[in-house]
Amino acid sequence: MAPQIGRRLRRGATTTAVAAAAVAALSASQGPGVLANGPAGEQAASGTPTPPPGAPASGNSPYYTDLPPLVSPNPPGAPTTNSPVIGADQQGIPATLLDAYKKAEAELARDRASCHLPWQILAAIGKVESGQANGGRVDANGTTVTPILGPVLNGVGFENITDTDGGSYDGDKVHDRAVGPMQFIPSTWATSGRDGNGDGRKDPNNVYDASLAAAYYLCGNRDLAVQSDLDKAVLSYNHSQEYLTTVLSWFDYYKRGSHEVPNGTGVLPGSRSDTPVRRPSGTVPTPHPSTPGPTPKPTPPKPTPSKPGPTPTRPEPSKPTPSDPGSPKPLPSKKASTFEDADTAPLTATAGSSFAGQPKARVKDQFGRPMAKATVRFQVIGATDARFPGGATQVTVDTGADGRATAPALLAGEQTGNFTVRATVVGTSLPEIKWTATVNARQADALARTDTKELAAAPGAEFANYVEVKATYKGAVVPGIAVAAAMIVTPEPPATGTAVADPKVNDKGPYFKDDKGNPIRSLKDLKTDANGVLRLPKIYADGQTGTFVLRLATPGGATLDVQLKVA
Repeated sequence: MAPQIGRRLRRGATTTAVAAAAVAALSASQGPGVLANGPAGEQAASGTPTPPPGAPASGNSPYYTDLPPLVSPNPPGAPTTNSPVIGADQQGIPATLLDAYKKAEAELARDRASCHLPWQILAAIGKVESGQANGGRVDANGTTVTPILGPVLNGVGFENITDTDGGSYDGDKVHDRAVGPMQFIPSTWATSGRDGNGDGRKDPNNVYDASLAAAYYLCGNRDLAVQSDLDKAVLSYNHSQEYLTTVLSWFDYYKRGSHEVPNGTGVLPGSRSDTPVRRPSGTVPTPHPSTPGPTPKPTPPKPTPSKPGPTPTRPEPSKPTPSDPGSPKPLPSKKASTFEDADTAPLTATAGSSFAGQPKARVKDQFGRPMAKATVRFQVIGATDARFPGGATQVTVDTGADGRATAPALLAGEQTGNFTVRATVVGTSLPEIKWTATVNARQADALARTDTKELAAAPGAEFANYVEVKATYKGAVVPGIAVAAAMIVTPEPPATGTAVADPKVNDKGPYFKDDKGNPIRSLKDLKTDANGVLRLPKIYADGQTGTFVLRLATPGGATLDVQLKVA
């Protein structure tokens, strides 16, 4: 499993003494320190035990020691009776894990291009640490069907790391255990964990999260295109020369060829470093076994007998078969080549409501066919308080079988105007898609008083009753809508409920008061409350008598004239 647990015993591997020397030289500078932080990244309480300084990501947990099968050196048409068997399925990587590795590579290429991290090194570590999550036993979101836990790190054959996470990751409140497909110990995950699938969580049991975390962990300040840096990166994951040899063997193997297989069908490793079990006969532990060349020598004579002519010619038609060692039964890799709008409806909304349309995009592969499982990122750009569900400004959505990804419905805030919604295909350089979204001010089609009390006052007195109105749109209350109020001049008192066009503000009669107590006869920036109700400030009468008109109006065109009597 990722960070190392104990020393691994393997036939033909370097001795423990040599491995220890290599570890001593590297652990001081390359092994990442493990902090006593809990799973939420909070400082551990006083007295909480901490892992030993320089403990690797996995705490030196056990790992799978199976080596990849050798690729046959025989040219096409040559006899292969005693050549190593090519395990085509060994090159198969479960679909979700392969996707996670490649997306982690793409993320690092954008964020830390100088690291030059190849996804195959993640696949190699995933193979050695957990057998590619037990052959790809993960759910639709990339989380392991059952937890993958390393042995208890109690010092018996492994590191001695007392509990650092309260058992929240590994279920053990006494000692730590390596967790997940990349086998992080809890203390390392607390400082190195990543959210690789954009769900807002950092879960070591999720292959997207674990792969991205491993990618950043391996990179550090290194350039993995440099062999010495690559070696140090792998050793920082597990302080063992044997571990390094195993990982680099799979790294080279996957670089020579790999393909996607369905989840749950990956080949399960057979031997681990903490057991004496020998690897299956179909694999070769070290390059040395290739020296028993004398054994296969008897076979070369076989084609020489009386069948020399037929033997070479028969393999000729099967020339495609020799290609299997490099990339067994390869299928063309799907590649996102087209990114386009998928009939997105106009993105408009009234302040405080959901947008009628939802951003939709379609991804196609190089053959022009819909591409599933491509990750599309939707982002809100510009000055706006519109958000995706949960207050998010960006979300990621995987395309379906039809190649489409639909963003969740946006919710408009109170800020009106235009902003941009942008969509990109994660891990590609395909051109982005942009939509203009518009938030309109709330509207009302009716204003009405909430009571029928008479509004009257004597000259120089104040009106006993307040003016209170409710704004509605198609019968539903409209909260937060702007309302303007003004005492207006009319040719003659209007009939109840009748508005007068183009009124002018009256400089005599009833008035409001400003903050300094001065008379004012118009008010702006008034808004209805959550129930669509607005109560105006107290109204006062001057020395003028008669019937006056107070007009209320909204941006949507709703108006209401209220009569005020002074006698």
